[in-house]
Amino acid sequence: MGWDKLRIFHAVADKGSLTHAGDVLHLSQSAVSRQIRGLEESLNVTLFHRHARGLILTEQGELLFDATTQMVKRLDAAAARIRDSEDEVFGELRVTTTTGFGTLWLAPRLANLYKVYPGLKIDLMLEERLLDLPMREADVAIRMKEPSQADLIRRRLMNIRMRMYASPEYLAEHGTPTSMEDFSTHRLICQQAGAAQVSAGAQLVQQLMSHTVASTLTVNNYFGVLQGVLNHLGIGVLPDYIIEDFPHLLRVLPEVESGEVPVFLAYPEELRHSKRVAAFREFVTEEIFAFRKKKQAD
Repeated sequence: MGWDKLRIFHAVADKGSLTHAGDVLHLSQSAVSRQIRGLEESLNVTLFHRHARGLILTEQGELLFDATTQMVKRLDAAAARIRDSEDEVFGELRVTTTTGFGTLWLAPRLANLYKVYPGLKIDLMLEERLLDLPMREADVAIRMKEPSQADLIRRRLMNIRMRMYASPEYLAEHGTPTSMEDFSTHRLICQQAGAAQVSAGAQLVQQLMSHTVASTLTVNNYFGVLQGVLNHLGIGVLPDYIIEDFPHLLRVLPEVESGEVPVFLAYPEELRHSKRVAAFREFVTEEIFAFRKKKQAD
């Protein structure tokens, strides 16, 4: 069971088609088909159900695909370590974080990183799901809780809180609430109760919803909440880091806020000596330091 056959099998399973796999591998459909047939004969199993709409893995095929997927990830990890042995900082760096932090804080600052390292290729994956760093689903993660996965290097970057903000235009038209009872004449913009979010933010929203609120707009991420606030739709529950880039927004009911939420940077132990990871870590650390300094000055 040679690697060539396994590599071709993995491509076919991933694409679900002999033709598409052949395009990726630069092989003819007949050559791909011969390799798959040879692999099935050597294992004495059927790996694919063949249908007019494509190929579907059999139970045995799924087991083999799981194994080849792990092999590909380990090869990618080895390739990354080899690339990181060079002096220059270039190549791909896969960074994962939440939609809110990625769109509202990280992405607007990446220009500072590219100025220093123009050869970097950042693959920014914004989602609430925790990607498996040891299995190299991503190289670096920034998360709103301490990662629990083993074999990770983690660094606490800062603490944030969820607070309430509104535009001057909205408050000029609807008035500024002085207590939660005043929300009976205001619209609250916040994340949906079922949306993935930090527990401190969810608890604050739950507390606010326990009062009488005239109207609500719920969104499944903070970027959407911010858009509602910027367009004068109501008073939004947002992380406090947004105020650095939107200083015209006004804080509402300063005594009402969530508990502290820790922000962690993490990456696999095997990337300890990665120059790309080190460059990104230093960039984020410098931006956090500038953010803290400005926050203290305010």
